[in-house]
Amino acid sequence: MACLVSRSGRELQRYNNMGGRQVVGCIPYRYKQDIEGKMSNELEVLVVSSQKGQGLMFPKGGWELDESVEEAAYRESLEEAGVMGMIERELGQWNFISKRYGIYYEGHMFPMFVKEQLDIWPEKNLRRRIWVCLGPTLTLCTY
Repeated sequence: MACLVSRSGRELQRYNNMGGRQVVGCIPYRYKQDIEGKMSNELEVLVVSSQKGQGLMFPKGGWELDESVEEAAYRESLEEAGVMGMIERELGQWNFISKRYGIYYEGHMFPMFVKEQLDIWPEKNLRRRIWVCLGPTLTLCTY
């Protein structure tokens, strides 16, 4: 059974040597199915709505001291998107400026092949989740 409560607080939050938070996320994906349930070669990715606006994004959040980077990515996907699956090799690291604090954060992203989508998850009442074909996703997402 999955935990149905999101972690909160920053007591265990990791920070880089410049004082920016270290965040981790996933790009959840699956192969699109036709009306008969047959899998195609077309990929879909899952995006979630932002809590603080209308933007769509991939699930991500703080990397905490008591977990590996992969565990944090898995946890964030479960908490924000209600999906579980197989975390794959890290896609890379990027830096971005926090809109709130104006300092650089450090991000790590992983693809996740989704094996299960839950009906109930920790942030179900806070976020919408939407499966979209890979092409249009690039114009929908914020960081």
